[in-house]
Amino acid sequence: MQKLIAFWQLMRADRPIGTYLLAWPTIWALMIAGAGEPPLRIVVIFLLGTFVMRSAGCVINDFADRNYDGHVRRTRQRPIPAGRISATEAMIGFIALLAIAFGLVMQLNTETVMLSFFAAGVAALYPFCKRWTHLPQIVLGIAFSFGILMAFTALESDQWFIAGLLFLANILWTVAYDTEYAMADREDDLKIGLQSTAILFGRFDRLAIGLMQLATLALLGWVLHLITVELWVWLALAAVFLLFAYQHWLIRHREPGKCFQAFLHNHYIGMVFAIGLAVHYWF
Repeated sequence: MQKLIAFWQLMRADRPIGTYLLAWPTIWALMIAGAGEPPLRIVVIFLLGTFVMRSAGCVINDFADRNYDGHVRRTRQRPIPAGRISATEAMIGFIALLAIAFGLVMQLNTETVMLSFFAAGVAALYPFCKRWTHLPQIVLGIAFSFGILMAFTALESDQWFIAGLLFLANILWTVAYDTEYAMADREDDLKIGLQSTAILFGRFDRLAIGLMQLATLALLGWVLHLITVELWVWLALAAVFLLFAYQHWLIRHREPGKCFQAFLHNHYIGMVFAIGLAVHYWF
């Protein structure tokens, strides 16, 4: 039982923020590609797949960082550095989770299955990128955005320009919030030689985050324009702007705890925009 609990923690199932951040953009895409009425079966497959792939990503991330996490205050008690899960057990779990994800995606059409291989490859690559580039957050952004493309292929939508806008917006948003996450670990990462956008941007980190958030707002606004929403649906985008502003208030002194709190706050960004889309299609 203790081993199962440790693996549950390795999957970060007890900390669902990553699942939320992966799920919300996928829900946006399912809503738009399905004109507000995506089939329940496909929605369930995507939500289960989101949980499984996020869990697999956490497992391979901790496997890749097994020699580093013990030196970082926030991660030293994770199951692998704490000795509760071995590296071999982690890899077996990773393969098992990929098999489950593959079983789910096999319920969809061929185009979506093909995309899933690229998605899995990028997700597996991401944890190793922080050793050789200051831009691992871009790789994470791409990995977290494949669900958007897969939603459009699964629903056989031809709205590829909108899909592209959502894909790019989500990459920028992901880089912004994962930079906030990296700001919380910046001192430890510098000591152990890991790289991140927080280190790359240095004293311009808040400016870079702000610019990416503004670009995200512009792209999401373009999407709302293309699907022709009523004026009051734009209130969702206005709320997203205010939520981004609150994050800048949190990170104004670059305190690690506040930066991590700003990262967690992005759950509400995804939720508010999803509510805006639901209002557009359902009311």
